[in-house]
Amino acid sequence: MKKLNKIQTIIFLCGGALMVIGAGCFAFMVWQKVVCWLFLVGTLMFTVMQSAQIYEGRSLTIQRLKRIQGIANLLFVLAGISMVDTANLFFESFFHNRIDYLVYLYNKWVVLLLIAAILEIYTTHRISHELSKE
Repeated sequence: MKKLNKIQTIIFLCGGALMVIGAGCFAFMVWQKVVCWLFLVGTLMFTVMQSAQIYEGRSLTIQRLKRIQGIANLLFVLAGISMVDTANLFFESFFHNRIDYLVYLYNKWVVLLLIAAILEIYTTHRISHELSKE
């Protein structure tokens, strides 16, 4: 696995911290219009740096796990976009009525974040286990 340099590691850790702060404050309804953007910026920092960690080996298992991690990264970004929409109602105009918007999009960031977090925990644990076998 390609190691991140010192600056990339700092960006990666700051992105993760912003994600935690943003999601926590948003869930507790503290400055929602601000922390949703913090979460989205943190998500972008985290996912870009995690994508920079390229696996250069031949293990098919680790390659598969990195692809699953890429899906988790995509879900993190979609959760951030959905969180920003929940705070600002940007996508409400794309629906015919408010009920459809509330049913299909409003507050769905929670589901996306949960799925992404589960995939991230699983892949991180399995990748570290597989790398220790090499």
